Amino acid sequence: MLKLHVIIVSTRPGRAGVPVANWFFERAKRRGNFDVTLLDLQQVALPMFDEPRHPRFGQYEHDHTKAWSALIAPADAFVFVTPEYNYSAPPSLTNALDFLSAEWAHKPVGFVSYGGVSGGTRAVQMAKQTVTALKMMPLSEAVAVPFFQQSIENGVFTNELQDKPADALLDELHRWAEALKTLRSRA
Repeated sequence: MLKLHVIIVSTRPGRAGVPVANWFFERAKRRGNFDVTLLDLQQVALPMFDEPRHPRFGQYEHDHTKAWSALIAPADAFVFVTPEYNYSAPPSLTNALDFLSAEWAHKPVGFVSYGGVSGGTRAVQMAKQTVTALKMMPLSEAVAVPFFQQSIENGVFTNELQDKPADALLDELHRWAEALKTLRSRA
């Protein structure tokens, strides 16, 4: 079974990424076409990028990088659950991406974003430039949650308007993960 990693990007206190990610994670598990893992960048606790050699060499010096690599390498697809900070992707996402190279390559990536009126779409557009450079396949299907605070009650995210986009994203992730298996096996 293909492996999907849903990654909570925000690391700030009081973040909304946890309830949004929990909703998407549960939805992905119920669909049953992925073995789904939920990762949290706050718990991973990567420092600012500190490897002396470029990640493309895979010669990691630090234990935190080796552990991050071991978490990411087995995945066939990713979904980043991300807020928008100042019209851009959070530094925690960029930093997490920068630590690795081959572990990301030839894998599809989707986004569940949240924010104000734009629903985090500007963060996704900025992140797509980075993931493309890492040879990932960013999908156009996405979940964008505007005014996310209105959809969280008692720490639980509920928004029926996001169910269809979530299913479309999961379907497309599965198609691309299957299609890119050949490239991943040759790498």
